[in-house]
Amino acid sequence: MKAAVFHKIGDIRVENTDDPSIEQPRDALIRVTSTAICGSDLHIYDGFIPQLQNEVLGHEFMGIVEDVGSGVTNLKKGDRVVVPFTIACGQCFFCQHNLQMQCENSNHEHYGPDGGLLSQKGGGLFGYTDLYGGYNGGQAEYVRVPYADYGLRQVPETLKDEQVLFLTDIFPTGWSAIEWGELKGGETVAIFGSGPVGLMAQKSAWIQGAGRVIAIDPLEYRLERARRVNKVETLNPNDVDVVEAIRQMTEGRGADLCVDAVGMEANRSFLEKAKAVVNLEKGTTKVLELCFQAVRRGGIVSVVGVYGSPSDNFPIGRVFDKGITIRSGQSFVHKNIDYLLNLVVEGKVVLDDIISHILPLSETSRAYDMFKKKEDDCTKVVLKP
Repeated sequence: MKAAVFHKIGDIRVENTDDPSIEQPRDALIRVTSTAICGSDLHIYDGFIPQLQNEVLGHEFMGIVEDVGSGVTNLKKGDRVVVPFTIACGQCFFCQHNLQMQCENSNHEHYGPDGGLLSQKGGGLFGYTDLYGGYNGGQAEYVRVPYADYGLRQVPETLKDEQVLFLTDIFPTGWSAIEWGELKGGETVAIFGSGPVGLMAQKSAWIQGAGRVIAIDPLEYRLERARRVNKVETLNPNDVDVVEAIRQMTEGRGADLCVDAVGMEANRSFLEKAKAVVNLEKGTTKVLELCFQAVRRGGIVSVVGVYGSPSDNFPIGRVFDKGITIRSGQSFVHKNIDYLLNLVVEGKVVLDDIISHILPLSETSRAYDMFKKKEDDCTKVVLKP
């Protein structure tokens, strides 16, 4: 089959690879009809998350069931499905407590309670390095899906792929970011980053009862899309001091909820990059620190942007003084996907309006380069095998 294979930093190529097959009774084999490039894929592409072996990337994908193992009785060949990006067994302690991203059985070699830099990680993820299970991902013609009887969700034939594809990751991730904010109704939500996850968090904030949604991003074309598709207020850090602007918009208090939808790959100066090298850090906590400043006392900061290493000078004093609650981690996809699918079916949310490019799988290398460099007003790329 054809697949997008990561070889080394900055090098991903579409080439022939071995076809996947059923390996365990609860497996399913999926023929991919649509897949997407996620900002998290860039963490591998850019070397922020280490991967030394070749791997098929991609954790946002959907398709048609081609075959199932003997233990899968709720799916059959021809079923159209979306695939949660977290791999979960449905039976362990964490799955039973709706913490499927911490599944004890899906990351056999590198799972553990410690959450270390290069060991004892969480549950398995598709196409996201050996540290998270070494599973080949969905930027390919076919994928083996473990625990398919628990994870896969059938989708209506009346909806096109683009309407439901983002149920795999970025919509549940944006939803979790707001859900963790415990909105009661009428709150001010400031969302740092208007990439795909930030845009989904904006949509989620309105649905969950926000009274005001503010989007922050240094790229004007992304802010324009946020205003157009999500009807939010916007701030560009190149034009204003965003922390002071948010305080002025909230009677001096700050936002009730701040969302970090950027993570460690925020824009940095030369000196900031040098500091990271000296401190053996990957990336920066710049956006997270802005969230701590911009949130009100007693407020909540949700972190769905990815961080992969310790950080020097973490501002614990500000967190303590302001009484900030921090919620972070991988999204609750399995817990929320059925509810979120229903929102799409009922027309209460539109997901495909964030797509800027639809390209064939053969153009994956160009798509990664364009997405990384933010060229051609690139917001979200969907690939078609």
